Amino acid sequence: MFEQLGLIGCGLMGGSFALALKRAGLVRRVVGYSKSPSTTERARAMGVIDVEAPSALLAVSGADIVLIAVPVASTEATFKAIKHLVSNDMLIMDVGSTKSDVIQAASRVLRERVRSFVPAHPIAGKELAGVEHADPELYKGRQVILTPNDQTGAAQVQKAIDLWTALGCRVLQMSPEQHDAAYAAVSHLPHLLAFAIMNGITSQPQSKDYLSLAGPGFRDFTRIAAGDPKVWRDILLANRDELLKQSQIFQRNLHALELVISSGNGEALQGLLEQASQARGNWTLGNNPQN
Repeated sequence: MFEQLGLIGCGLMGGSFALALKRAGLVRRVVGYSKSPSTTERARAMGVIDVEAPSALLAVSGADIVLIAVPVASTEATFKAIKHLVSNDMLIMDVGSTKSDVIQAASRVLRERVRSFVPAHPIAGKELAGVEHADPELYKGRQVILTPNDQTGAAQVQKAIDLWTALGCRVLQMSPEQHDAAYAAVSHLPHLLAFAIMNGITSQPQSKDYLSLAGPGFRDFTRIAAGDPKVWRDILLANRDELLKQSQIFQRNLHALELVISSGNGEALQGLLEQASQARGNWTLGNNPQN
């Protein structure tokens, strides 16, 4: 049981975390801060938070657990805002989709108190942003990746493991470098491609006609292109090196398919399609740690 959660960012991810902790009886009080006062007011009216804080620093005051649920590009500024009240026995986590940049920011700003910070990435979310979509069930049954390094306190890591496990999550640990390489492949590149597909279609004069004919396959393939553009701008830029590596690998494989189609080689084309089909058939969401 935590006495007080300091919630910085009362949107979908932060709001869902607060609601989940409350439902599980893991926190007595939630003090929340968001840049937009209307968001914080809405969070209090919904019961997501108990007290509105006028600043990130005051949201941390008196907290024994802090969740930073802001866009990854705002993480360093948030560390700077709260650093004077960070203590060594506090547990601080984030929910960002990139980890190396966040850890570097924490080390620069928090220095010796960085031991309190356990970088976390819950593999959960919705296309609909905002506290009004907060859901206490958002994290249940989902994976949470922790990426501690040699500066992270062992006690804080164990607290984080126990907390996410109590929320019904499957907790994995890996290095920040492994995390960023893996999620460039299985999350960031697919989002980039979905955005590119939509832009490619809408750039054509017949785009409305084409889209009117699209079916469930197109809907499923492009669903993630409806994600928050500001959030994904920050993620794609933060992990640009690993993302561009994956983009080059994708382009090579796309070019291989184009070559066999251009040559009319049906046997070779079928072989490449079977390779992809078998790999997808053997993959299941629940059994693969890199999803």
